[in-house]
Amino acid sequence: MTPKELVIQWVEAFNAADVERLVGLYQEEAINHQVANEEVVGRLAIGQMFEEEFAAVDMTCIVENIFEDGDWAILEWRDPLGLRGCGFFQIEGGLIKFQRGYWDKLSFLKMHGLPIE
Repeated sequence: MTPKELVIQWVEAFNAADVERLVGLYQEEAINHQVANEEVVGRLAIGQMFEEEFAAVDMTCIVENIFEDGDWAILEWRDPLGLRGCGFFQIEGGLIKFQRGYWDKLSFLKMHGLPIE
């Protein structure tokens, strides 16, 4: 599976709020670092993060572009409310080894009526 194909699977699982399927796409010791948050290390912790986020907010990822360069895939996305972001996925052995995401956390919190930290 190519990095781009893996990211397409990730988007499908994310949009279905399917935590089990999502965590199955990560290596055991993967790192997910959304720049607006602390990095999350390990498949179990990443699963817990997704469970908490899906319980708090209904999220949808609309793909604008997916680029591929070697073992990296880059996802440009938006959501139905107009928030935009970009995710970088490093793929190794057919699984996500490292993910970094960039998005406007303040706008996200305001759009969803969540408390601002």
